[in-house]
Formats: sequence, C-alpha cells, structure tokens
Amino acid sequence: MEIEEAAYAFPWTRGIFEDCLRVGYDCQGIQLGSLLVGYAVLTQVAGECHLLNLCVDPQWQRRHLGSVLLEQSIRKAIESNCESMFLEVRPSNRAGISLYRKRGFQVLGERPDYYRAASGREKAFIMFIDLDQDHANRTRPVPRHDPL
Repeated sequence: MEIEEAAYAFPWTRGIFEDCLRVGYDCQGIQLGSLLVGYAVLTQVAGECHLLNLCVDPQWQRRHLGSVLLEQSIRKAIESNCESMFLEVRPSNRAGISLYRKRGFQVLGERPDYYRAASGREKAFIMFIDLDQDHANRTRPVPRHDPL
C-alpha cells in the first residue's frame, strides 16, 4: 500500500488488493535485497492476459525496473498460453505509455471516464500486444547477409 499510495494520486484501495489475492490473480513483485520496490497484478482468462496494475516505488523509478516487471509479466502470460495482453493506461501517464510502446503495445481504443482525476474523470487508453506474434518475432533467427 505504501508504494501504491506514493505512486498514484488515486491509488487502489487495500480492498482491491485483497480481492486480487483472494481470487488468485497473479501478483508479482520485484525486490532489491529484502525491499519490495515494485509489483504487477495480472489475470488470465480464455487465452488473454489483462495487466491490471504495474507500479514501481517513485524512489526507484527510471532505473528500468518497470521494464523488468513488464517482461516478467509477459513471460508469465506466455507460459500460461495467453495469446494477447491488454492493459489500460491514463493518457497523462507518459512514462507508462512510453514503456508499453517500446515493448510493442499498440493503442486499441479508449475507455471514457475510466479513471478518477483531480478534475473529475480521465479516459483510459486500452493497449494491446499480440503475444503469439511478439514471441515469434523475438525467437525468429535474425537473417544475415552473406555476400558469398
């Protein structure tokens, strides 16, 4: 809760985290020594993975830990035979959007009035990655030009 509350103006509640744990969502963390510095929460159903929350303690941001958590989440989804991954992100979360775009996520659509915001509500971008295509692209041998 300390990380969530430090990172977001409108954090998840303790009850949301408890519900995620109770129903068995995949909750992953990243530790430095014994210190938890970030986490991801995802759920998988019918070949799809939904990344519900990815958060790094503000004191530890900009050190590629978000990328590590995202890769860990994608690996988990692939191991669970998911074909795709979805997430929602605030348009105002430029760092998050940049992280997801660099990894190959594309904007699929929008959810109006999805997030609480200081001025009422903020829409969400729905982002998507095709894990089958992504995995194929990452495991395909790189063609080499051989002039002989």
